[in-house]
Amino acid sequence: MADPAIPIYQLKNVSRRFLQTTAVDGLSLDIKSGEILGIIGRSGAGKSTLIRCLNGLEQIDSGELYFEGTNVSHLAETQWAPYRQRIGMIFQHFNLLSSKRILENIALPLKLAGVAKEIRRQRALDLIELVGLSGKERHYPAELSGGQKQRVGIARALAASPKVLLSDEATSALDPETTQSILELLADINKRLNITIVLITHEMEVVQAIADRVVVLNKGKIVEEGEVKDIFASPQDDTTIAMLRLVTPQLPTAIVKQLKPQGDEAVIELNIAGQEARQPFLSQLEHDIGLVPRILHGGIETIQGEPVGRFFLALDSHDKPRLDKAVAWLTQKGRYCEVLGFVNNDSSQ
Repeated sequence: MADPAIPIYQLKNVSRRFLQTTAVDGLSLDIKSGEILGIIGRSGAGKSTLIRCLNGLEQIDSGELYFEGTNVSHLAETQWAPYRQRIGMIFQHFNLLSSKRILENIALPLKLAGVAKEIRRQRALDLIELVGLSGKERHYPAELSGGQKQRVGIARALAASPKVLLSDEATSALDPETTQSILELLADINKRLNITIVLITHEMEVVQAIADRVVVLNKGKIVEEGEVKDIFASPQDDTTIAMLRLVTPQLPTAIVKQLKPQGDEAVIELNIAGQEARQPFLSQLEHDIGLVPRILHGGIETIQGEPVGRFFLALDSHDKPRLDKAVAWLTQKGRYCEVLGFVNNDSSQ
């Protein structure tokens, strides 16, 4: 039995190159047993190559790769077989056999492993129930919706009772509602089976929904890493900031166009999280400093059970010492605070 204290994967200065292109560049990372880790980045960031290294489809050029404490850095293809049985893969386009019924698709990995017919049939039936497809066992893939096909793919990935699930853009071909249901299923599987899940994705919404930690890749390197709530509350790298723009409140364009070096009100961007976000901090600002903030845009949402807020505020700027005190107060309370510029009263309505 694997030691839970040992990471399921350890990558030490791992690189993978293709001719003159370095897809994974000196990457070091521990993936904890039982966690849901989101690995995110733009196209070409190295995500797909990294996941192929994790399941042995790509052999690393340098560095060291450990799976459950065993060095698998330079195993031959045939030597990877026993390790792959402990690694389940979920694919973007399902990869189901159209000529096989759902029960047969799910049982296929067990058939290839030489498991007896009755045992693999019962295992497939149990998994069909787990993923919410009871009654569909005799259907063919063409008779299922996209979300149902992905549930079959998840069940098949679980057939051999793996220690880790690698999800390669598993929800990017699905509509938002179906995506949410699949993510809820994965979160439930993680809790029920204590299985490690690695989500390769370009969608911050996926990471936000269920991941414990997130790793941001750019040009084969890790540019940011941490708990999801912390990355959302206080992103540091330009890549992360750019990707978060798609899922976090942004200052309305009409106001951005009217920002000036001076004006009646200062426009302030504020990120706030945790205990401070649970307090009536805007009322406290008015009480402590004497300025009444006006909310231009923003709000609070819950990530990993913690409130994370992003606000754009307008504060009267005529009393500069008081404004400076207010900005210092917000900086102390928040994870991030910046004066973006100024607007006149009639231009920020």
